[in-house]
Amino acid sequence: RTRVIPARIFARKPTGGRVEILLLKKREANTWEALVGGKKMQPGTTAQVEGGPQVEVIESLEGSQRLVTFSEPIDPFLANIGQMPLPPYIHEKLQNPERYQTVFSRDPGSAAAPTAGLHFTPQLMDDLRGRGVAFVDVTLHVGLDTFAPVTEDDPEQHQIHTEWCEVTPEAAQKIRTAKGNGGRIIAIGTTSVRTLESAARSAKPEEIILPIQQATDLFILPGFHFKVVDAMVTNFHLPRSTLLMLVSAFAGREKILAAYEEAVRQEYRFYSFGDAMLIL
Repeated sequence: RTRVIPARIFARKPTGGRVEILLLKKREANTWEALVGGKKMQPGTTAQVEGGPQVEVIESLEGSQRLVTFSEPIDPFLANIGQMPLPPYIHEKLQNPERYQTVFSRDPGSAAAPTAGLHFTPQLMDDLRGRGVAFVDVTLHVGLDTFAPVTEDDPEQHQIHTEWCEVTPEAAQKIRTAKGNGGRIIAIGTTSVRTLESAARSAKPEEIILPIQQATDLFILPGFHFKVVDAMVTNFHLPRSTLLMLVSAFAGREKILAAYEEAVRQEYRFYSFGDAMLIL
């Protein structure tokens, strides 16, 4: 149910220089983790958000990430001053920002869209319901660290960052009922896979899945035992990404590589607005 927030904003330093700020995660009402452009944006530096409040860098994090605080909450300003944080390989500005939101998006909080969900329309969902398919909503607020390449030779040494997720008691019960009736749980995207399997981590076998409302650090690598997900719809992912490792853990590395080779031969589109595959 996550919605991408228009998290790219711009500010002016006292010198007049323009600074780009990409909001990543809210820590408190006025405090955010953010990517901040400009080498001189060190702790203590202030800037005036264009059309919004003043912002100050209060801590340096990894690379160009900073902890910033606003003089008042930035959230009410974003609809007017914020831009959608599209991936760098998308060069055209979206005429309709809703094109980068799923039809079931409700709760603002993501820095990027859960792109497998972009394939779904109200008409398609109604058609599936007519065929006996039930839908259950879950939430995971996608962070940009999800897309960070794995640079370590041993993937287990890669530090995966946490993302906030939620499975409500009602959703957990519907999933248990479906499983108990011999149904399959088909996750729409790696985001949903990570959410569902996070909710199953501490569940007893007879419980299958438990309600959760917390940050998850689950890193799914080949050898992982899936407890909930029986099938998934997923887009084609970047090389050396944690997402590619997740789908390889589910289907097997060789099958995934064969699917990618077929996608290249058939000239499928990759990444955010690309094609999808169903893994059974």
